[in-house]
Amino acid sequence: MNGRGGRPESYCHRQLLDAIRYLVAGGISWRAMPADFPGWGLVYAFFRRWREHGLITAFHDRLRGKVREREGREAEPTAGIIDAQSVRAAATVPAASRGYDDGKKVPGRKRHIVTDTLGMLLAVVVTAANIGDRDAATGLLSRLRRLHRDITLVWADGGYTGSLVDWCRQKLALTLEIVKRTDDMTGFVALPRRWVAERTFAWLMNSRRLARDYETLPASSEAVIRWSMVTRMSRRLARPRAAGRH
Repeated sequence: MNGRGGRPESYCHRQLLDAIRYLVAGGISWRAMPADFPGWGLVYAFFRRWREHGLITAFHDRLRGKVREREGREAEPTAGIIDAQSVRAAATVPAASRGYDDGKKVPGRKRHIVTDTLGMLLAVVVTAANIGDRDAATGLLSRLRRLHRDITLVWADGGYTGSLVDWCRQKLALTLEIVKRTDDMTGFVALPRRWVAERTFAWLMNSRRLARDYETLPASSEAVIRWSMVTRMSRRLARPRAAGRH
């Protein structure tokens, strides 16, 4: 706690981590932080420092590797699923980073994610809701390729058809496989592979802070998504293994 010089920290990191997890799970505002935790200003400063220095990303990714290894997988995935979700934005979201999704009829922001086949988050980017899935996918998949060199296959829905498939093959050496609904499907159908990313969105919506977008900066929205997944993964790792599983 004393660090390597300068003023020693007043609180241990575990208290600050628990405070942020409480905020994400409960959907409270920063100023509504209970008195059991450090002051909201200290907690927010910790959140911002971890966001700006990429510490939450590193922490999240280390936990994901441990989850995959516990499930008998390699730490690094070789395939993923891409999808997007539009959510309403609160009044705290500036007009410059919000828009209107004509397809879903949602004013706000859009979360673009890539998960592995277990539903663990690999990459995320938050944009205005009027940004098309294919437009956001170019940057998201480029980032995915840089971070996860072993990935060779990504499944996607019909919203990613068109020139993006050829672009992925030529520029990223990545196969983008489109999983479409057939004409005879009616109502809700769990489509192969695509349901994995949809389940991840359902996990995220269990965190009340993510029920809509409250963050001023898209980068803060991405950090809150990672904090939500950190809570889920840490609980998964803490559960005792079922009998007979190795």
